[in-house]
Order: sequence, then structure tokens, then C-alpha cells
Amino acid sequence: MVHFLSCDWGTSSFRLRLIGAENAETIAFRKADRGIAATFNSLDDRKKKDPEQRLLFYLHIIQEHISEIEQDQKISLKGVPLVISGMASSSIGMAELPYRNLPFNIDGSDIEAAYYEVSASFAHPVLLISGVKSEVDVMRGEETQLIGTIRDSTAAEGQELYIFPGTHSKHIVVKDKRVTDFKTYMTGEFFELLSKQSILKGGVERDDDLQAPKALQSFTAGVLDAKGANLLQMAFRVRTNTLFEKFSKRENYHYLSGLLIGAELDEITPSDYTQVSVCSDSVLTLKYETALKALGLKENVHVFPPEWADEAVVRGQLKIYKQFTSKL
Repeated sequence: MVHFLSCDWGTSSFRLRLIGAENAETIAFRKADRGIAATFNSLDDRKKKDPEQRLLFYLHIIQEHISEIEQDQKISLKGVPLVISGMASSSIGMAELPYRNLPFNIDGSDIEAAYYEVSASFAHPVLLISGVKSEVDVMRGEETQLIGTIRDSTAAEGQELYIFPGTHSKHIVVKDKRVTDFKTYMTGEFFELLSKQSILKGGVERDDDLQAPKALQSFTAGVLDAKGANLLQMAFRVRTNTLFEKFSKRENYHYLSGLLIGAELDEITPSDYTQVSVCSDSVLTLKYETALKALGLKENVHVFPPEWADEAVVRGQLKIYKQFTSKL
């Protein structure tokens, strides 16, 4: 295999990459806002209920982006494998696959997936990767990201915690190279709701620069105020901060962010883990690194470079594809 097509299809976004299989290097990239939710909503009821028509509808959308890459690169990608992860295997995706039960190996050898041969309707073999469930939680996409994040040869002994910040942050526990547990935190979604739709919206003003004057100070104050506190009560501080002119609206924006991230991280007990790793883009990486330091958790923390995190899904897909096809 010289190339493969990597599709990361989330609830609200679509990413397709042409990848060199030898070193997982991105050759071409396409991104769109047409996520799984919008795609499913555009389906008529007949196609929603017909598994074959539903699958073909989603594959047709992917084919449009593949054709664009072919035109730009002036190559034919006929027969090049397509690997898909994220929400594409969910109840609103192209085909609903059962979740893999915990535990699972970090080398990708026992992830649940479905394989579709080349057909007259779609000229690419397809591997659709499913998600993972515990007794009380689920994830689709982060399992692939984790597999691509960890280097098997350098995985630490003992129990590790991997943090994937985002709209629904994931804390994934790895013990002896197997995922044994995970938790979902609705940190990003709560921030969106509180800052835009609650009584607190009048007291904050968006500011994406954590390095701005007093921004880091107010963010850290929020992190520390969340420690051991009741978040439902502490959230009202965002309002009184402006009433009492403690922070400006921009500073208060960072305070709210710190409060929620601090609440998410408050459960972490350093003695439970040999290492805590953060894998995210540059903006969230800085926030989580700052919060962990403020909470006194910096000593055993490893922060992956943003570029490593950005390509983790691709590396995970490649590992899973190789493991899966070796058994065909």
C-alpha cells in the first residue's frame, strides 16, 4: 500500500486527507463544515431506513472530495483504501456499528470495524472504524486518536492518563498498554452554553488570547476557584465578578474558561498515574498545561506538540487498518 485516504468525520466537521502510507505524511487535504449531523438531517426518510442507500449517500459525498484531490494532484486514486473514523459509524452515520467493549489494546489490534470491498458504486475498499463503550460512557473517534498518539515502544509502565480536550473532553486510562477506563467531560459544550445562552453571557466578552494582559491571571483564578468547589455555585461568580468590577468582560471570559477546565481536572489524583499526557491543538494545550501547573499536577505531565496531536488520527487509522487487513 503506497497511499490511503484518511477520513475523520465528526458531528460538525469533515476532514479528508491523502496520506503516504510509509511515513503517514499528508499529501493533500480537504475540510468541510458538513458534519455527520447535517449530513444525516439532509437524508430523506426512505434513505435513512435503507442501510444500502444510506451508505451510498455518505460515500457519494466522500467521492466528491476524492475527485477534487484527484484533479488537484493530477492522479487517479482508484482502488486506494479509505479509512473512516469518528461519528460515521454512529446511529446518524453511514452505518451504525456496535461499540467495542473495554478493555482494548493500544496497538489497534482489537478495535471493532467493518470492511467493505470495492464495488461498482465505489472504487475504494473501505474500513469503517467503530467506537468504544464502558458501562456508563461512550466514545467514537478518540480511540483512534489515542492509538495514533501512543508509540507502542515508549508507552510507560503502570497506569497512565491521556487527556483529549475539546467540546466533550475525554480522559482515557491506559494500564499495561490496554485502555481500561475513560470519562467524558462536557467542558467545551458547557462553556458554549454558559457564555452565550445563560445569564452569564452579559458578563463575558470573547478573547482568544490567553497571553493578553491579565488574561492568564484571571484564567488561573478560575482554575483555583474550581478546586473542591460546587460548580453550580461557583459559576455565579462570573456574574458577580462584573458586578463588583473584579474583572473586565474579557478577563471574565478567561475566568469562566478556567473555572470549567479546573472543574474537569479537579478529580485527578497524581498518585494514581505514572504520567498524565495532554494531546490537543495549541490553544487548548496552553490552557490545560497552565491549569495542571496551577493545580500542582505539572511534575508528571507530558504535553504532546500540537502538530503530533493534529496527525494522531491519521496514524491511528493506519495502525488499525494494518492490523485489520492482516487478518483478512
